[in-house]
Amino acid sequence: MKNIRSALDALYAASGVAAVLFLVLIAALTLAQIGGRLIGTPVPSADDFAGFCMAGCVFLGMTYTLRSGGHVRVLTLLAHLAPGRRRVLEIACAAASVAIVGTLTWYAADMLLVTRRAGEFTLGQVPVPKWIPMLFMVTGLAVFLIALLDELVRVLSGEKPTYVLREEASETTIKATAE
Repeated sequence: MKNIRSALDALYAASGVAAVLFLVLIAALTLAQIGGRLIGTPVPSADDFAGFCMAGCVFLGMTYTLRSGGHVRVLTLLAHLAPGRRRVLEIACAAASVAIVGTLTWYAADMLLVTRRAGEFTLGQVPVPKWIPMLFMVTGLAVFLIALLDELVRVLSGEKPTYVLREEASETTIKATAE
């Protein structure tokens, strides 16, 4: 079980690193565009490639954000529930998340395969097979689905959700800093 946990944590971290790399690529493309305009040589399809990188950044960053407790949650209701009812609601939310993201991943993967079979390309100055930028989305969704399944198993086995652990760690850090 410890090997599985290590592998999952490595997958989640790699997803976060990939998201950061895409963010760096967006910055590099933006700087290249600025430099190109200054010297009168535009960078072909730089805005298209930046858009592809944005998709990679967003979809690959979802998992890392989930695991670090960074997603926006409305905890008002949970804060007022008894522990048993809170656990039931957390299980229901985790299961609903798995169902929704699982469906989205399925259809996104299907769309990628259809696009690849059809041989579709982007319409920019530099045509790129559409399945390549779509791969960033599908990969990000698949890793996010794995993380949500991991979270569902965690809650079903009676453990605290990851976001609760992150909030408790933050509170401990804030208290230690204040002292």
